[in-house]
Amino acid sequence: MNSDWPPIISPMLARLGSENDLSKPHYIWEPKLDGTRAIVYKKGERIKILNRRKKWIEHRYPELSGIHRNILADPCILDCEIVVLDKNNKPDFQLLQLREQQEHPLKIELLSKMYPAVIFAFDVLLANEEDMTNKPLRERKQKLSEIVKESERLRLCMYTEDGRRLWESVKAMGLEGVMGKKLESTYQQGKRSEDWIKVKTFKTMDCVILGYTPGEGERKDYFGALAIGAYDREKLIFLGKVGTGFDEETIRYLTSELKKIEVPEKPVEEEPPYEVRWVRPEFVCEVRFLEVTDDLKLRAPVFLRLRRDKSPEECIFETQK
Repeated sequence: MNSDWPPIISPMLARLGSENDLSKPHYIWEPKLDGTRAIVYKKGERIKILNRRKKWIEHRYPELSGIHRNILADPCILDCEIVVLDKNNKPDFQLLQLREQQEHPLKIELLSKMYPAVIFAFDVLLANEEDMTNKPLRERKQKLSEIVKESERLRLCMYTEDGRRLWESVKAMGLEGVMGKKLESTYQQGKRSEDWIKVKTFKTMDCVILGYTPGEGERKDYFGALAIGAYDREKLIFLGKVGTGFDEETIRYLTSELKKIEVPEKPVEEEPPYEVRWVRPEFVCEVRFLEVTDDLKLRAPVFLRLRRDKSPEECIFETQK
């Protein structure tokens, strides 16, 4: 580990798998939680939280400041997911988005009471100065269970070796999917490893917002659809447009923000057969779709949400299709 504290850590990532992977031997399986990936640092009574975009976000979650009491190692670094649970105890990403976009101290304080967050810990990278990243996952899970005392705000992510059974459960509950992890895998910082697999209950892709089409009718003052793309061998490619799935707040917000970053030149080689007002590739959105067509377009795309926790460079076409 880096001698500087806190060290900036890029989390280990998973490759996209399929239902065929659910029977792999020597893997454990966790529910894929619909939240924000977070590296949590504890030193003394201090808690720091780093998201995937390398931004410190602990100020947005004042209700999590006391979890140092439930982490029985010092110093300690955990890999976690931050979620906001709905009344049925299911992760609600829309509520989490309200928390993620706030910077005003009074609004942060109010939302922390209305929609308090919970941290689910699933891995440990450092415990009492001991670097855990080169140890196998089975040892890291054992250590995690020893040093995390569960509370209302800090919980351990459940896991099982029965991937098929967990898969059926998450589908029935309407959850996002499952994560499979090889028991002997080390923690490979910043790497999209073959040792970790994500299996989704439906196809989604994180896309870069490249621009927008002008709105018509009731949407004449707003955008009509978003032009979307992803990186393929470090080059942006055009994946089509998505025009459904937006709520009114998102339409207003994106219209305002995208107008601020319009650019004259298109960021992709392809020329769409319709007018697009291009923007700097700064925003990421998650899109649900049926399939990728032969000409590399998303068929029947539906906007799911903005992903403020992800950078455009993470939208890699090959790892998501």
